[in-house]
Amino acid sequence: MNEEQKAVHFETQEHIQKVSDYILRFVSLLINAAKIHDKSKLESPEMESFAVATPKLKGLMYGSHEYRATLREIKPAIEHHYKNNSHHPEYFKNGVADMNLLEIVEMFCDWNAAAKRHDNGDIFRSLDINQDRFKITSQLISIFKNTVAILEGT
Repeated sequence: MNEEQKAVHFETQEHIQKVSDYILRFVSLLINAAKIHDKSKLESPEMESFAVATPKLKGLMYGSHEYRATLREIKPAIEHHYKNNSHHPEYFKNGVADMNLLEIVEMFCDWNAAAKRHDNGDIFRSLDINQDRFKITSQLISIFKNTVAILEGT
């Protein structure tokens, strides 16, 4: 290997290490997000409201009139939850547009898990609803849909 090739080789190794460092940092942040996800639901004022609403919501179709009515019954708890959890678009003035990638990943994982809590849950239907609800671009929705299989291990 000549000197120029050695220099390129060294720079490439430095680049690979930097990418690895960024990925590991991101993974560390995701692990922390996983540890604290929705902890506010386990404390007042959210705990009492969610204890009543969650069993009702399970049998309702996400986005239906009945679903939204049940959420309105616990509006103060929902608003508290949104104000204390940045993986919800409602946390931000401009919704998804103000979120970072870490928050987007947690939001997507939350939506996928939430779909499974409903008897008739369907992540693809939820994504379609949330695309309109939160003004999410088709490109990001496609990325989410492409990612479902990865989370499911299929």
